[in-house]
Amino acid sequence: QVQLVESGGGSVQPGGSLRLSCVASGSIFSLYTTAWYRQAPGKQRELVAAIIRGDITTYADSVKGRFTISRDNAKNTVTLQMNSLKPEDTAVYYCYVEPSWGQGIQVTVSS
Repeated sequence: QVQLVESGGGSVQPGGSLRLSCVASGSIFSLYTTAWYRQAPGKQRELVAAIIRGDITTYADSVKGRFTISRDNAKNTVTLQMNSLKPEDTAVYYCYVEPSWGQGIQVTVSS
């Protein structure tokens, strides 16, 4: 059973940056797909960014060029660097390390 601990959320003004981190335990981290999803109020959970086995990255169109996902296999950590944040990025962000989910962390972008 993979356990995930997320950190780094909070509130920021539009145009600001936040960095989300997720530390995984109990798995051979490098073998698994790792990703960040988000869910805004009243909306379905959506994929934000992922690193698929083989280090292939993919991003939602809405975050391309602004967000960067990275992974440190030695530290079992997956990070989401979020720049140029917009109010529509406001959501609960979830770390996913196949097959487990983090508890979610709030990101609020507001002036």
